[in-house]
Amino acid sequence: MKQITSLQNSYIKNLIKLQEKSRERKKQGLFLVEGKREITLVTKGNYDVETILIAKDICQSDNELETIFDTFNCIEITKEIYERLAYRDSTEGVIAVVNTKKHTLKDLELNKTTPLILVLESIEKPGNIGAMLRSADAANLDAIFIADSKTDIYNPNIIRSSVGCLFTNKIVVDTSENIIQYLKENKINIYSATLQNSNKYHEVDYTKPTSIVVGTEATGLSQIWRDQATQNINIPMQGEIDSMNVSVAAAIIIFEAKRQRNFN
Repeated sequence: MKQITSLQNSYIKNLIKLQEKSRERKKQGLFLVEGKREITLVTKGNYDVETILIAKDICQSDNELETIFDTFNCIEITKEIYERLAYRDSTEGVIAVVNTKKHTLKDLELNKTTPLILVLESIEKPGNIGAMLRSADAANLDAIFIADSKTDIYNPNIIRSSVGCLFTNKIVVDTSENIIQYLKENKINIYSATLQNSNKYHEVDYTKPTSIVVGTEATGLSQIWRDQATQNINIPMQGEIDSMNVSVAAAIIIFEAKRQRNFN
């Protein structure tokens, strides 16, 4: 196995750029994945893994990980290099260099006649995106559409906060206009979470082809999603504030839809 022991190695210096800079990830079409569970999920998600970096002083191997090691090109690195590349505080000693996917509408394959989709419009906080990816995985949604993206989906904080669910969901990244056109052409109802001109979220029928749309906590959904909605929906508030964390709101509506579908 090849070894790299210096932080000044050109390959390692480039990986540091990938970890720290969105423009480098987009330019090179590569990103880093840290941790055993996440790397296992990235392989199950049919991502193209370029290299596995292993810090043997830290990594405690197991049978599943050994199978991954046998499949891909591996490089042994020092604990110092690993700690420079690692994003999380917890260390498992293994990092994968992975090729990004395109996430286009034309590549999306929906296998159900009554799909259930979550749409995220202009969500900026990686932690919120990661939390919604976890909810989407838990509910086994058919896809997540990210409209007018404000954050690189391969941001290491999204990977961390999603606990690898970035790789278990079907994800599309496009403009609001293109996503709305796709939903209407495929006769998928649009339920936009907003206070304006809305009905209570639990009074809507989600058993038909459905998309649930959520926006930022600061400004909510843009006018195009309010205007183009099949129905605007809201979660009734009984306290002093009129909104909640977007990831919590999304989960509430998602699982109401799953309840109506008898969790199928």
